Amino acid sequence: MKTSATRKVLALCVVLLAAIPATARKPLKPKAAPPTIAISVDASEAPRRILHARLIIPATPGEMTLYYPKWVPGEHGPTGPIAELAGMKFAFNGMPLPWRRDRVDMFAFTVQVPQAATSLEVTLDFILPSQGMFSGGASASAQMGVLSWNQVLLYPKGWTSDELTYTATLRLPEGWKYGTSLETAKQSPPEVEFAPVSLTTLVDSPVILGAHYRAVPLAAGETPSHEIDMAADSEAALAIPAETREAYNNLVAEAGALFGARHYRRYHFLLSLSDNVAHFGLEHHESSDNRIAERSLVEDDLRKASAGLLPHEFVHSWNGKYRRPADLATADYQQPMKTDLLWVYEGLTEYLGDVLTARSGLETPEQYREELALVAAALDNRPGRTWRPLADTAVAAQILFGTPSEWSSWRRGVDFYDEGNLIWLEADVTIRQLTHGQRSLDDFCHRFHGGQSGPPQLKTYTLDDVVATLNEVAPYDWKAFLTARLNSTSPRAPLGGIEGGGWKLVYNQTLSGQQQAREAARQYSDVSYSLGFRMSDGGTVLDVIPGTPAADAGLAPGEKILGVDGHRWNHSRFPNLLREAIRAAQGRSQPLRLLVENTDYYKTIEIAYHGGERYPHLERDASKPDLLTEIIKPRATSGP
Repeated sequence: MKTSATRKVLALCVVLLAAIPATARKPLKPKAAPPTIAISVDASEAPRRILHARLIIPATPGEMTLYYPKWVPGEHGPTGPIAELAGMKFAFNGMPLPWRRDRVDMFAFTVQVPQAATSLEVTLDFILPSQGMFSGGASASAQMGVLSWNQVLLYPKGWTSDELTYTATLRLPEGWKYGTSLETAKQSPPEVEFAPVSLTTLVDSPVILGAHYRAVPLAAGETPSHEIDMAADSEAALAIPAETREAYNNLVAEAGALFGARHYRRYHFLLSLSDNVAHFGLEHHESSDNRIAERSLVEDDLRKASAGLLPHEFVHSWNGKYRRPADLATADYQQPMKTDLLWVYEGLTEYLGDVLTARSGLETPEQYREELALVAAALDNRPGRTWRPLADTAVAAQILFGTPSEWSSWRRGVDFYDEGNLIWLEADVTIRQLTHGQRSLDDFCHRFHGGQSGPPQLKTYTLDDVVATLNEVAPYDWKAFLTARLNSTSPRAPLGGIEGGGWKLVYNQTLSGQQQAREAARQYSDVSYSLGFRMSDGGTVLDVIPGTPAADAGLAPGEKILGVDGHRWNHSRFPNLLREAIRAAQGRSQPLRLLVENTDYYKTIEIAYHGGERYPHLERDASKPDLLTEIIKPRATSGP
């Protein structure tokens, strides 16, 4: 509260300020023009897992702070791989300049720019890691590699990533080719010069390169253009089957029909086919970084296990890049991102990606249902949901990515992907029920992600925007619907979409084709819904579900199974040994016995289970309309 005397003083100050002649008032000093930074990356030693970079950064005399990107878009945490930075030096006119790292922010470096200097030269090396995730994961083999620009650059403090311009050149290993969404300005092999772009666009535009490379155009005649840029560890791995290529053509058309607009000038699916790089997908606005096993295009189990990856990352061009939660749209790469809406960013993308996988023909309707059953069963048998609500998995994403598999069913992980999938399926089914089939989540996508086609742009949103658009499509208490599911600590998963869609989750003794493909591709066996654990082909227990027969008997993750019912475990010779033992235990009173190694000790575990094999499936409920089949029907004969 201001006193009477204070108000009089303030009024006098206002009068005196107004009396000062306009010519005597100093205008604010205009901000200098944003700098243009040159970056040259030498990837000729990529097969040795080393990148070399040189930057020329405009500067003025005095203290200057430079940042290494910390919060990389799409990685949902402070994951910038700064530990792999090496050999960093600053210089002016060949004279080395000392630098220091900030004692609190490990990603900030300060250098004293000498008098008369107009620029700094920065040289650095990046050691491509052999393990890890995203741009901090394994990214090169002897035959191919992926360059993520955030690995090899610094940027000056005081500017947003949109304001800074970078001119980039890249030297390839001899004979290698490349693919990227960046526009090529000129080529003089093995060097490539790219057109100038903002730092935002540069970081958002990785480059795939390899000795075995193939560009596959998609959707001929479609504007904008689409293509798959493949680099592999062998020439044979690039032999994409004609039916798979046709399914990707369909994917382009089905995505256009779903969203009604395209917010990119061109789109490149960058596809790494290698057993020597980290396997994941990372979204970008005009491309996606997709990394799968070397034989994924030519071996059936591997193809099935990775069928949804490219559709998921493609959806992110609309949901995640064009539309993004406001708290994830930071001005640079140092500001922390708040991830509480990842159940929209990733969960909705997971749902739409799976739907497009089926609509495009990358999966059959049966395979789609089998995948959905596996997702639903895993979440419906996750005790961790009784203490950690889904909302917290999103808020805590930065500490949950990369957590080990041990006790994951109790800890919970990044469940906003799969559980978000189920929530958005339920929203889709609810809209169809409310409107008697006249509208669906496709209408939400048109309104929320559509608009005018054109070059990349960003439109942020909040939870209120999501709720408002859902209400435009079908009036309902969507805020309560979403809040209840996000904050629930029920032991049951949200299966309303499956059940309302005319199906139900059941268990029987038949191993589904999709589970077989998953196990073969990822080299594990999953008996979670009978004994209660997963194990690698080598015998290591990957996870145990609390409250199941195996957990009650004392089995723990990290232990190694050496024998089953007196028989030595050897997956290569007896791949069905564990399942045969489960079947045999049905007809006897004796427990199933496991010989287990725990660090330097051995023990025998007796599991009193006689219920036989149990695997998840979806079964048709004829008392309700089959909305699930309707949801995955193709919508497009050609793109928009």
